This record gives sequence, C-alpha cells and structure tokens, in this order.
Amino acid sequence: MKIVFLHGPPACGKYTVGTELARITGFKFFHNHLVVDTLLAVFDFGSPAFIELREHIWRQIFLRALADKVPGLIFTFTPESTVRPEFVDWLLNHFPKKGVNVRSVALQASEGEILRRLDSASRMNFGKLTDRQLYQRLRAAGAFDQPRIPRVDLEVDTVKHAPYEAASIIRAACSL
Repeated sequence: MKIVFLHGPPACGKYTVGTELARITGFKFFHNHLVVDTLLAVFDFGSPAFIELREHIWRQIFLRALADKVPGLIFTFTPESTVRPEFVDWLLNHFPKKGVNVRSVALQASEGEILRRLDSASRMNFGKLTDRQLYQRLRAAGAFDQPRIPRVDLEVDTVKHAPYEAASIIRAACSL
C-alpha cells in the first residue's frame, strides 16, 4: 500500500491537487473534510469530543484500508493546533513499519495567493475556512504551525504549477 500524505496551509490547493492525483493514479482520495464536516454536524470544532473522534475515525480508515489491501490512498491534511502531534507521528511512523510506503508531500502557495483563494466558491461549498481576517488571526497566533510535520519528502508550489502539473510531479517523484 502507498499513502500520499498531502499537507499544507488552508487554500494551498490540497483538494484540487489531490483530486487530480487520484484521477491520474487511480488511488482513493480521502479528503480530511469528509470527517471534519461529519463531526461538525454534532460537535464544535476543537471540542474534546471533536478532536478525539476525528483522530479515531482517521486512524480507523487507515487501518481498514491497510487490512483491505487498498493499493493507494491520498490523504489531505492541514496542520492546525487542534490535531494532536501523536496523530502525525503515528501516520508517518506506524505504517512504514508495516511495509506501507508513506510519502509526505507539502503543498505551498504564497500568502497573497492563499488570501485570494480563500474567496473561492468551491471553498464555500465545502464549508472550509473562507474568512480572510479569521485566517490571518489564526495564522498570526500560530494555529497552522502545529503539529509539526517531521518529514517532508517533496514540496510543490501550487502557484508555479497548475493542478495537473503538480499531480504529475508528485506521481513521478513518489513513483506512483
């Protein structure tokens, strides 16, 4: 099994590049908002129940995908302060011990581009962060600095590379 751990700040293109990468590789696409949005229907973001259940569901999906021999999985992730560092360590260290190839791919975009993208209709449709002032306050407070990603195998600038090109770079560099 191969896992592409696609991470970066809000509005850097994780969903867009991940969707394209899934299309060209045939990998399953596991967008983190699938779990986040489900939990937000009942629990407040960052509440103890939200944090515990989000991580539990993420872990169970990875474990079941491994047990069911899913050949490839793309997981999008925004480092933010309500995610326990143990989850990232678990993902990057637990699965390689089981023979899973986990590739850590950081997507990045300039601050100006992120601010521009926050207004996109697709972000609103997914219930993602769209408020520029809130984003800037959270960023200034260091909300997206934790948990730290201890290993990055590849960095891709989504301003310099269109989604198909970014996905193709990832596919080639990660031998997918």
